[in-house]
Amino acid sequence: MSEQPVAEVKAEVKLEPAAQPADADFTNVGVQFLMAPYYSRLFPHQEVYKWLAYGNDGKHPMVDASFFQHREFCFTLDGDIFVRYQSFKDGLELAAALKDRCPSKIDIGPVYNVEPQRRAAYQGSGQGFCPMERELVFDIDLTDYDDVRTCGREGHICIKCWPLMAAAIKILDAGLRQDFGFQHILFVFSGRRGVHCWVCDERARKLTDEQRSAIASYFAVYKGQERGVAKLALGLDDHPALARAYALLKGAFEDRILPEQGLLEDEAQRKAILAYLPNDAIRNAVERRWDGVSSSADRWEALQDEVETEAQALEANRKSSEGARAAKAMRKAVKDIVCAYTYPRLDMEVSKKMNHLLKAPFCVHPKTGKVCVPIDPEAAWEFDPETVCTVGGLLNQLNSNSAAAAQGEEPWRATDMSQAVETFRACFLDALQAEVKEGLAEKLRQAAAAPTLAW
Repeated sequence: MSEQPVAEVKAEVKLEPAAQPADADFTNVGVQFLMAPYYSRLFPHQEVYKWLAYGNDGKHPMVDASFFQHREFCFTLDGDIFVRYQSFKDGLELAAALKDRCPSKIDIGPVYNVEPQRRAAYQGSGQGFCPMERELVFDIDLTDYDDVRTCGREGHICIKCWPLMAAAIKILDAGLRQDFGFQHILFVFSGRRGVHCWVCDERARKLTDEQRSAIASYFAVYKGQERGVAKLALGLDDHPALARAYALLKGAFEDRILPEQGLLEDEAQRKAILAYLPNDAIRNAVERRWDGVSSSADRWEALQDEVETEAQALEANRKSSEGARAAKAMRKAVKDIVCAYTYPRLDMEVSKKMNHLLKAPFCVHPKTGKVCVPIDPEAAWEFDPETVCTVGGLLNQLNSNSAAAAQGEEPWRATDMSQAVETFRACFLDALQAEVKEGLAEKLRQAAAAPTLAW
């Protein structure tokens, strides 16, 4: 996703909530017509505010009361009108704006040095207008795997190709936690065909553009293709993180992606995989073995067996150093196939710049009607994109449970949105809140211990 263009809108756009009879069926209603009741009754405003305030939403003496209102929001209004540099005093003001304008999409930008909506007032003042912090973000889209998928292309997503996204979540989560020490990581289904990742530790939010670019490059092992073969940035034996990734990806490839995509039952994919083998002799040997078997699993086993047999022969029949190098290159072909087909394919531009916009969690995708729900990285393999809650389905649940919804202040609790919010809290928000509260307490202790200036 590229950064959204700037568009200034002077006229207010207001959509009134549609009438909602008790027996209404919202299943086949256009998504845009459902946004008013969605923002009024289902969007978890308070949870989003608590996240983006980072502890600055209470009465603690060390809070920065102006922090949240320096955050940029971008609304996409009906007619693809992008309204950038929106900012709000608090969660209540954000909620009111969402109900009033009913954006088809909400993008979140950086925290600036001044309020984004008042930036014009600072022009020529010498203070300038620049981002001060922003979460480290990643974007992974299944369309970048179209050369791998046999189940569909472009906007298609199903349970067969989801393991590609699950593998990406696992690799990113392990690398960000183990190699960089980040703890507060949020994964979100994009609503259609991909995954967004938000790294929200204070240290991550304060990264410079150069540091963001370096971290993104660290994960950018897949570098596109050249003559039908993937370009991989590093040898898999060169770094422990790559060895760890390969151990995870090999299982994902063999247990899920290879059989569910039927990669070695598809003629075009068979040719593509054979291209990774280092010479015609081994390619021909593998093809001969394939004549007697038909399943992807059996053909993969035959390929690995032929490669290992040839590698052992190279080690035995050549001078030690030369044979060892040739055998290593032969075995590396198997690793290259696994990583070429399964390693995360990142949209690098999303991660490099602090001022890049990214779609907010709990948005509704305008084409699918699906909610951008958080994903538990521990249960990434079990996530099913085909059963994600839709705005129409949630409103149907709300109408069916109108009595239960009326008892509390948050009607979404009577719908499947409660599961999405619970995942958001349990996998991300609760731990983040605990840390920022401790951070405020530590600041207070430091302020109390600071020596008083003597005049």
